[in-house]
Amino acid sequence: MKNINSGKLFLILMVTSIAIGILVGGYAPETAIEFAFIGDFFLHALKMLVIPLVITSMIAGVASLGDIRKLEGIGGRTITYYMITTGFSVLIGIVLVVVIAPGKSKNKEDALAFRGGVNLNESVYEIKENTILIETNKKLTYDKKHQIILSDQLKTFGVIESIETYSVEPKNVLAITVKGWQVEVKNKFNKVTPKPVGKGIQIDLAVSEKVINKRGNTIGQTLKKVLLSLAPQNLFKAMAETKVLPIIIFSLIFGAILTTLGTRGEPVIAFFIGANEAILKFVQLLMYLAPVGVGCLIAGKLGQAGGMEEFMPQFKKILIYALTVIIGLLIHAIIILPIIFKLITKRSVFSYLSGMSPALLTAFSTASSSATLPLTIQCTTENNNVSEKSSNFVLPLGATINMDGTALYEAVAAIFIAQLYGIDLSIMHLIIIFFTATLAAIGAAGIPEAGLVTLVIVLGAVGLPIEGISMILIIDWFLDRCRTTVNVWGDSIGAAIIDKNLEENTV
Repeated sequence: MKNINSGKLFLILMVTSIAIGILVGGYAPETAIEFAFIGDFFLHALKMLVIPLVITSMIAGVASLGDIRKLEGIGGRTITYYMITTGFSVLIGIVLVVVIAPGKSKNKEDALAFRGGVNLNESVYEIKENTILIETNKKLTYDKKHQIILSDQLKTFGVIESIETYSVEPKNVLAITVKGWQVEVKNKFNKVTPKPVGKGIQIDLAVSEKVINKRGNTIGQTLKKVLLSLAPQNLFKAMAETKVLPIIIFSLIFGAILTTLGTRGEPVIAFFIGANEAILKFVQLLMYLAPVGVGCLIAGKLGQAGGMEEFMPQFKKILIYALTVIIGLLIHAIIILPIIFKLITKRSVFSYLSGMSPALLTAFSTASSSATLPLTIQCTTENNNVSEKSSNFVLPLGATINMDGTALYEAVAAIFIAQLYGIDLSIMHLIIIFFTATLAAIGAAGIPEAGLVTLVIVLGAVGLPIEGISMILIIDWFLDRCRTTVNVWGDSIGAAIIDKNLEENTV
């Protein structure tokens, strides 16, 4: 009851903060911009937790299974089922978001406006060393997340370091200091000194060079690069650069090896289990800041976009994005999972769904598969006659590593953010998103909004800026409940399937 009440309180706080963020950002944009740093702090804290969460959760999750060599029975079948269904959900999400393309803009101007960027096409600029001087009446508050693009040359002039304003009647002179500079020519970066004087600049969110340089690769090149990325020469460098896919693979293998060491591996396993519990507590602690952080992010985004009047034409993208996620979740929950369930167990899907309804409703209200776990076990065993042996193993494991809804959401969200940025993802990016979303879902904590942490992993894997998360937070509180419900539904179906399998093998 305490968990349910906590979930309701969290929901109320999230909805309230989002409403306040919309009001402040929509109707007092300059004030909203002043408080945007709180939202940035929240995003930075999320990013800070990524590597510790991946390492500890992966190692602890695998180690908790016991000796990996003995998982030929219930453990091996459970993990196989979870990986297959999660892979299906991610594939559904990728296909839907690519086909529907909810983040696509009609033109570059619309995309720029939605991201909070600005075009100063009528302004004359002058370049002195790594500083751009430009006259304008606009008040600019952009920071290191943004880049300067020279409109008349279609070239990128580095990332903003600072902006200073000098009042020179009748206009202001902005001195924009740029950290380094690079010139983009046909998606390749060549160091060429830009002209010292020109007309028109564009300020936009920076896009990682990793993304630009990976466009147009063949499938063969894609597979080679993915495989090579799994074995970095320096693991600590990969951690520092938030290259998550090799960290996931290393942690899975390391955890599996620990289970084979017997008593010698027990102290190490105990350390990582304790560390994982501490990191999850850290995530829970950060979630107390989530309502304030989310509210400030939304307010800041609306403020940068120029308020409600400028933002409203773009709001339908958010709704189409949410609809894309919900359609994907429904396809997975009412088509894919029931088909697998019916083929293997031969039981009535509707009868099983009816028995699980208390747990599913609780999952929707709390947005926490962990908080729902006791009720999930009760509904599975008492209402649906699944053996306690299967339920007591499959369901706790599923609440930890089986996140079908979360994986689907992360894939859709990452590609949606890329579309908002105007980035055409290659097959390589889609493959990396597929693997990263599938594996990162294993590390998602079963608490409200924890999917935001693992979404940072997916964005980092393909070089997309985490600032893009702020664009989906306005609806994420609702989608979190939808994907958690699908997570619990997938866990419960897995328990019935494994139970049927064990029953056949013991006859």
